[in-house]
Amino acid sequence: MYKRPSRVRNGPVTPVTTPPAPPPRILLVGGGHVGLYTALRLQQRLRPGEAELTLVDPKSYMTYQPLLAEAAAGAVDPRHVVVPFRRVLPSAQVVLGRLSGLDHAARTAVVTVPAPVHGHHERDLDLRYDLLVLAPGAIPRILPVPGLAEHGIGFHSVEEAVSLRNHVLAQLDLASSTRDAALREAALTFVFVGGGYAGTGALAELEDMARYATRHYPGVSPEDLHWVLVEAGKRILPETDPEVGLRTTAELRGRNIEVRVGTRLESVADGVVTLSDGSRFAARTLVWTAGVRAGPVLRATRLPCDAQGRLRCDAELRVLGQDGVWAAGDGAAVPDLARPGETCAPNAQHAVRQARVLADNIIAQLRGEPMTEYRHELKGTLTSLGMHKGVAQLRGRALHGRPAWLLHRAVHLRRVPTLDRKARVLADWFLAGVLKREIVSMGALEQPRAGFETVMEQDRE
Repeated sequence: MYKRPSRVRNGPVTPVTTPPAPPPRILLVGGGHVGLYTALRLQQRLRPGEAELTLVDPKSYMTYQPLLAEAAAGAVDPRHVVVPFRRVLPSAQVVLGRLSGLDHAARTAVVTVPAPVHGHHERDLDLRYDLLVLAPGAIPRILPVPGLAEHGIGFHSVEEAVSLRNHVLAQLDLASSTRDAALREAALTFVFVGGGYAGTGALAELEDMARYATRHYPGVSPEDLHWVLVEAGKRILPETDPEVGLRTTAELRGRNIEVRVGTRLESVADGVVTLSDGSRFAARTLVWTAGVRAGPVLRATRLPCDAQGRLRCDAELRVLGQDGVWAAGDGAAVPDLARPGETCAPNAQHAVRQARVLADNIIAQLRGEPMTEYRHELKGTLTSLGMHKGVAQLRGRALHGRPAWLLHRAVHLRRVPTLDRKARVLADWFLAGVLKREIVSMGALEQPRAGFETVMEQDRE
């Protein structure tokens, strides 16, 4: 028979303990400049157990975009311009996937992740959050030009940079080996569309590399190379003062590079490039660097966006009217307090600094402290145009040649994240300066099974 235990009177009372509330969850969507630098700053400043950090990106690494042209030219090892998330963010959970849905009212993001087994469909993962940072970056702005999708080469990722280097060297191999004059001319013609810093820098670096490489290709001289830079605007480098763009144009033309301003790409068909000025020529290389735009996923979030598809933000980098949502970088329309009435330009200089303010403001919200408005006046712009060549504009002063090239390297060595990557990039630059350039095309890396499949076909025959 069950007997109720007697109640002990005047005995000790066991206190009732409430389990501690779970730490707030911070979800960062995008692992570019904003995503990585924000995560690094949060990891540095958060106290143990103060918050949980999750980073979502389709790739497992961040690409340091300003050094892509040098990676393509072989001055820097491509592996050294990327930063692996799992190595530098040990305190964060890294999820490989892309944002495909958002229910901010329920504080849930839908992330599409790769299938665990090859051949299976992708699957969706629901990630809960308390604070959300949207920084998916930008995507190339592709125009509906006939033939562009089939024949164009992008220049937005390290994979594209490596592929372009292999492609250019393969064209030199082809030109040196063929006896077909028309094929040789097409192989040695390289067209870049877009005269901003990305396009101008990529063309100039690769032209410098190819010019050096011709000494090892019998029958091919630097004068045989035909480089064309096509820009729809009135001048190249529109980010700089007009004098800088004009002087850079003169320098490129002095290297036998055609610079065609006020010109658009009309079509690419059967290996023939047609421009709006009426010129037509055969070319086996067409590189598209005509700007970027905000990713369409931002409009799909149903958060407030501007006409360009960027999230509308206040000066504290919070998305307007949305509690707990932050944004910065290329996909955010952040008011530029240094230029009233305008928004911050989509460049790495703003992105890195916005990431620092964003991380500090998130921590301020967690701790109930006042937040800081983002304010930064651009100090200048710079790019490398090949070995010992460059262009820069610093506080209204223009630099060209070796001084601009040295400044470019000094600034970006300082900005490259982590000491490990700084040391590797510095070592690459040193070796590139004292040793000869590598001129090996390893295009087979892009199709590693091609040799195996060829042998299989031969055996079947």
